[in-house]
Amino acid sequence: MALVHSSVCLVMKSLFRLCGGAAARWSGALLLSVLLAACAGAPQPEPPPRPKLLVFLVVDGLPQRQVLAYRDQLAADGLARFLERGAWYAQAHYGHAFTLTGPGHATVLTGAYSHRNGIIGNEWRDPQTGEPVYCTSDSSAQYLGHSTQPLDGTSPRNLKAETVGDVLRRTDPRAKVVAVSGKDRGAILPAGQRGTAYMYMAQSGQFASSTYYMPQHPAWVNAFNSRKLADAYFKTAWTPLLGEAAYARSLPDNQTWYGPRGGALPMMMGAPSDDAPGPAFYSQLLRSPFVDAMALEFARAAITGEGLGQDEVPDILSISLSGHDYINHQYSAESRLSHDHLLQLDRLLQSFFADLDARVGRDNYIAVLTADHGFMPAPEYSQAQGRDAGRINGSQMRARLNQGLAQRFGPGDWVSYSGSSLLINKTLLAQTGQDVQAVAEEARRLILREPGIAAAYTLRELERGSAAGQPYFEMMRKSWHPQVSGDVQYTVKPYWMYGSTTATHGSPHAYDTHVPILAYGPRWVKPGRVERRVEVVDIAPTLAQWLGVAAPALSEGRPLPAPN
Repeated sequence: MALVHSSVCLVMKSLFRLCGGAAARWSGALLLSVLLAACAGAPQPEPPPRPKLLVFLVVDGLPQRQVLAYRDQLAADGLARFLERGAWYAQAHYGHAFTLTGPGHATVLTGAYSHRNGIIGNEWRDPQTGEPVYCTSDSSAQYLGHSTQPLDGTSPRNLKAETVGDVLRRTDPRAKVVAVSGKDRGAILPAGQRGTAYMYMAQSGQFASSTYYMPQHPAWVNAFNSRKLADAYFKTAWTPLLGEAAYARSLPDNQTWYGPRGGALPMMMGAPSDDAPGPAFYSQLLRSPFVDAMALEFARAAITGEGLGQDEVPDILSISLSGHDYINHQYSAESRLSHDHLLQLDRLLQSFFADLDARVGRDNYIAVLTADHGFMPAPEYSQAQGRDAGRINGSQMRARLNQGLAQRFGPGDWVSYSGSSLLINKTLLAQTGQDVQAVAEEARRLILREPGIAAAYTLRELERGSAAGQPYFEMMRKSWHPQVSGDVQYTVKPYWMYGSTTATHGSPHAYDTHVPILAYGPRWVKPGRVERRVEVVDIAPTLAQWLGVAAPALSEGRPLPAPN
């Protein structure tokens, strides 16, 4: 009601300025004077103070359909806290086409898609040299206490947009921004330029930062790592949370498309021949609920060690939970293993929320949960449902493209993959004197002949917007960056995929773009379900509004609507 009253006052004041006293009749002027007097004396409600802590959760690879499919099996205060006592958005989508972990984590807190934030994929090639680039690689930074390979993720150097945390810390340097994840990109990109990222190290089972952030770990991180939590899971079985009948709505274990090793619960952590924990075991934990349990335990240690949420200056704690993505790649979102993992994660969140209530105070923090992308069903499952589905062999397709280009322009490797685009070999162009646009047009013609390819657009079309209105063009344009991307942007047909994993993501189709956006914080978040379509870029300006700071400079979203 106060919002409506304020809006009326603003409208009437504007009318008075436009019309002027001389232009208004006496009765109109009297009405205006009464309204303006009422506005001047109207009590304005005090806004709630800023939250002491913003807890931002990203469940890697969680499609919205899974959240609702098992709603009746959720714990009382895990995901149900959002669905029953918070705000949730039934039609929340990514607006870009290449729905991967890197672009998703770059989008969530910048409020900007790849065409602005510069993270066009998990990896790509330098447009001029063709050299490989990883989304968070930085040769000038190394992991603390761990070996570092040339393309390891160590800093946000490639991120071209600021985050909510960057704005918060620029506004008040006392604010703390801490990010943790099972993946380097899941921590580094949400942390932005001014936060601090910690990631799970599969070589040791520990969490580590890099020299970009600090010369050495603080004492609380060393104390956490000395507990060797990962080792405690050695020879521990991941067992189903519920009885067999509870999993009737998901696919049984050991589907043929899992490959020769299959996949079934219970699942032992550590190979039978292993006598002690090692890198293979630490890597295996990524495909289990245990890596998420460790990430949440590290987040607890960060709250204590950094004093997060303990004063009037807001802090941000970003937690990216990576296990679900690894499991869905290996077994698909329709599998019993994915079903059980979501339930396990739900219980882990319930315990974490209880700790937040005790340590920070239920009325002192806001929790927001989303995903970096959804997940497609396994092509074999889709085929069994009667859909046009299949797998694309990327190396074979590239060979056919280069063969076709060689027939017209001469021998050579004309194109390579770069993110979701074809990159034309600039050295070969210079050597042969061929026109880049002519090669791009032919490459597009050839790739559109390939089974499983839905659309392709050239650099010129993307720059000029000349293909506006064509299938997937706007979403593909948001995945393309003029300084980073290649020469022909392309995308796949529904239910088609690249790669040899069981299932994947990376398309503009709803199973990949439709993700949860859930929020809880009784003092700030009105509970209820919102049916209106919203986008993930809307999260950043919403968080900025709650924190009392400006939205990130390149943000293209708008604050999320409150439930009716």
